[in-house]
Amino acid sequence: MALYDTLFSQLDVTSSQLLVTDSDFRDEDFRKQLYETVQSLLDLRVIPIFNENDAVSTRKAPYEDSSGIFWDNDSLAGLLALELKADLLVLLSDVEGLYSGPPSEPNSKLIHTYIRAKHQSEITFGDKSRVGRGGMTAKVNAAYCAACAGIPVVITSGFAMDSIIKVLEGKRVGTLFHRDAHLWVKQVGAREMAVAARESSRRLQALQSQDRRKILLDVADALEANESLIKVENEADVAAAQEAGYAKSLVSRLALKPGKISSLAKSIRILADMEEPIGQILKRTELADGLILEKTSCPLGVLLIVFESRPDALVQIASLAIRSGNGLLLKGGKEAMRSNAILHKVITSAIPDTVGEKLIGLVTSREEIPDLLKLDDVIDLVIPRGSNKLVSQIKESTKIPVLGHADGICHVYVDKSANLDVAKNIVIDAKIDYPAACNAMETLLVHKDLACNGALNELVVELQHEGVGLFGGPRASKLLKIPETRLFHHEYNSMVCTVEIVDDVRAAIDHIHQHGSAHTDCIVAEDQKVAETFLCQVDSAAVFHNASTRFCDGARFGLGAEVGISTSRIHARGPVGVEGLLTTRWILRGNGHVVDGDQGVVYTHKNLALQS
Repeated sequence: MALYDTLFSQLDVTSSQLLVTDSDFRDEDFRKQLYETVQSLLDLRVIPIFNENDAVSTRKAPYEDSSGIFWDNDSLAGLLALELKADLLVLLSDVEGLYSGPPSEPNSKLIHTYIRAKHQSEITFGDKSRVGRGGMTAKVNAAYCAACAGIPVVITSGFAMDSIIKVLEGKRVGTLFHRDAHLWVKQVGAREMAVAARESSRRLQALQSQDRRKILLDVADALEANESLIKVENEADVAAAQEAGYAKSLVSRLALKPGKISSLAKSIRILADMEEPIGQILKRTELADGLILEKTSCPLGVLLIVFESRPDALVQIASLAIRSGNGLLLKGGKEAMRSNAILHKVITSAIPDTVGEKLIGLVTSREEIPDLLKLDDVIDLVIPRGSNKLVSQIKESTKIPVLGHADGICHVYVDKSANLDVAKNIVIDAKIDYPAACNAMETLLVHKDLACNGALNELVVELQHEGVGLFGGPRASKLLKIPETRLFHHEYNSMVCTVEIVDDVRAAIDHIHQHGSAHTDCIVAEDQKVAETFLCQVDSAAVFHNASTRFCDGARFGLGAEVGISTSRIHARGPVGVEGLLTTRWILRGNGHVVDGDQGVVYTHKNLALQS
């Protein structure tokens, strides 16, 4: 009690210990007075601290006897909550909440909402508390009894900072017990969703190639057939985003412009007509006489794609997952909630029962993402598409491999040898064709000679005529009398860009390496030697000569679609299409071969033709 007195006194609050026994609660008069006593103490800013009166307890062994109306502090708390008609009961533990097994075991998962019918048979409890008669079993029993009586209960950590405040603020911490919980939790849990996607993907892989192709064609038809319905839902999202004051660049990415559905359907049909990607023999080797090894292509497994704003990304990603035979979990931004929901419904309705609509799961709650990111045993790859902050948060929160890019800081360098008309067309297209895209030009670099002969001024006038706002580096801002940028590494995603003057192609390359994001960079030049220097030395996922950065796109590359553009250097780089969603496996065909210490094997290691 001395500790309670010290802590509460810091808040100008007094604490008072009330000792009770099991027999007290058998006294009807005591129970009637209990509520009034507690209310009077609270009115006087006195916090009652209840404990069992061990001095007069009739228990034979205080830490082992679990008989009576209450038998430990947890059951006492539950009993008091009932008697005092509490609005909420918080039970503090030494762990975050109720887990499916002992928290120390790696496969144990935190249960956010307890549903007796679901979890009672799934939970494995560890040892009971080292002090007292209780443990998590006692807490669960007390919480369930109180919840059945209509009092919500949260079991959470007593060691975590501000855990009680977070509970009172309605944040998702610990484990919630509520008598109506079974009515709320209609969505499949994160693990169940991922497992279902994997099972469906295996059924998809077992289909004949023409059957997988037909699914894609059916998806394309379904999108076109439901275009008016999709348009209504998308317009509702756009209107809500505008009303909420979202940035114009986000609203632009959110809108499905006229012709977009037809364009998406066309891309899906192109994807369907591509060469079958699954089960391709990439290499055949004779290891020994009659022992043939094949390296073949196969799906990665289950993909988790987290994307912001763009509902058309859902269509592209889903079609690529079907073509590559992968299971898929999608989490879109809340601003595209209606669009994502209708697109998901239309696409999954075209998936036959032999595969199952759970091949593609739509995650609707942001709170589910942390749980999904822990499923490194069921999810094989995470691809975040969104802001730098989103990508960084995901990379820091998971053991699952992450593929993607954080920023799209794309450069166009105009060399002194450039054809000025070609340069104007490329610069304007790279900036204004779709300013919100990650492959739009954000920085224009110009050779110093063009600042002297008037070519730089012509480029600037063209950009300003198109309504592009300009910031300059130290050299350009001084010469052009435009505001100086605070940061070269900045993705505007709008009708704004940075301009800077550089000495030559090597200075341009150094600038790109220092301030770029290794996404897409372009040189405009007629001098082939200079162009080759740029193409060979710029270390970006895509490097172009005399072509707009806007060409860096899965559909334009002939990939059919893309799940995103990767700036990673492992597995896939640049626009990621079907090939980037595949891995390999080894198939060995023998005729009773055994190793036997390699004594009876004559290795030939002969390369064979891919077609036997």
